[in-house]
Amino acid sequence: MIPQPASIDLSGGTGAISLPLAPRIRIDQNQPLEGYALSAAPDGIEIVGGSEAGVFYGLQSLRQWVSGDRVPYGRIVDAPRFRWRGVMLDVARHFMPVPEVLRFIDLAAFHKLNVLHLHLTDDQGWRIEVPGRPRLTEVGAWRPSTMLGSRVHGLYDGRPHGGFYTADDLRRIVAYAAERFVTVVPEVDMPGHMQAAIAAYPSLGNGYAGGVRQSWGISTHVLNVTDQALDFCRDVLGHVCDIFPSELIGIGGDECPPDEWTDAAALRGLPGPSAVQPWFTGQMAAFLATRGRRVYGWDELLSRGAPPDAVIAAWRGPFPTLAAARAGFDVVSCPDISCYLDYRQSDDPGEPTPVGTLLSLEDVYAFDPVPPGLTESEAAHIIGGQANVWTEHMESARRVDYMTYPRLCAFAETVWGSATRDFPSFLTRLEAHLPRLDELGVNYRPLSGPRPSDARPGAPGHPRTLPDRLAELHKMTADLRR
Repeated sequence: MIPQPASIDLSGGTGAISLPLAPRIRIDQNQPLEGYALSAAPDGIEIVGGSEAGVFYGLQSLRQWVSGDRVPYGRIVDAPRFRWRGVMLDVARHFMPVPEVLRFIDLAAFHKLNVLHLHLTDDQGWRIEVPGRPRLTEVGAWRPSTMLGSRVHGLYDGRPHGGFYTADDLRRIVAYAAERFVTVVPEVDMPGHMQAAIAAYPSLGNGYAGGVRQSWGISTHVLNVTDQALDFCRDVLGHVCDIFPSELIGIGGDECPPDEWTDAAALRGLPGPSAVQPWFTGQMAAFLATRGRRVYGWDELLSRGAPPDAVIAAWRGPFPTLAAARAGFDVVSCPDISCYLDYRQSDDPGEPTPVGTLLSLEDVYAFDPVPPGLTESEAAHIIGGQANVWTEHMESARRVDYMTYPRLCAFAETVWGSATRDFPSFLTRLEAHLPRLDELGVNYRPLSGPRPSDARPGAPGHPRTLPDRLAELHKMTADLRR
């Protein structure tokens, strides 16, 4: 939807332009790079962008400005507040075929988001074909059963699930996104969240000989750091660099228990298991540097060896954004209590698999990527924000739609528009925008609440209270507070 623009003037009269009418388009480098000016007047429609991307965003606003087959007279001048306006899509927990990924990109670009963080691997599935490593997709891309609902219930569906992308599939996704000025940032999580890869090649692990993980949660089965394992990681990251032109390459780095690394520490002459991950991250960062790339990783890297030029995805509540910015790292702000779209949307018992803290439409709209307490120079390190779509409880594209929209509409305004926002004004504009989502076939959550068909009683959830989660996050980030 059209965010509250920097400048809007609809006083040019009560007339309108009938469609179809191709707009006049030109680029003016005096405009902000991603900014645009959109005018509709008796002599026609004009879009002036600071770049091709600016023109594209002007065209999206034009699409949203149309009323029936007419465009009202007026003028909009606008530009984004942040250069990183991202959404993460987890295709590891539930595989999403290429056409569904392309549709996801279309919808994100329509809302002027410009980064797709693609979470390609995890304990529950490996989704990228790698030359010379056939078992990654023969074994690692498939699990025999999937957990139903929150892990506290111990329920499974007993049905195999899987899938993977070929190199050509991923190149198609990258090219499609680029046409819509969306950068695809790939993530291959390492050295934790690697159980699917270890199931395919047990020599990469530390004695684990089981299968791809079926349950949610954190696996203690992590990568070893032998030369063979390091070569494996370099091969994978090299292949990823061949496919994805993004300067940033995600290597995760989150939720990696050091329990299995006593021998690894001795092997590498390190003082103990906790020193293994910083050493490993440095090895991967050095390799990516040879390809002209930089590390993109979760905020655990702040205490586990973040390379100085890394970009940090700060997720464990609001504090890691502060810590990363104060330490001089560029930061993408994505605190779970504001940006995790798998979290429940209301206390209505009809919400499907209600997990996490309550994250309503208004809660998302209230998010600001820049938390209070930073100096101007520190705040400059926050390059934007990102909404994260973790799919443990989203078994279909239809479910992804329900959990993502219209909350992603609200998020799009938080990373495009000014820090000053008005929720009632947003709701008014959203009500006019929802018919556009209907036309696009989006299974968004109605503002009135879940429909009976949205419930998922066979996959029960585990709601959390915000005070409990904040207390947990405080403990999780204690090392950053020292």
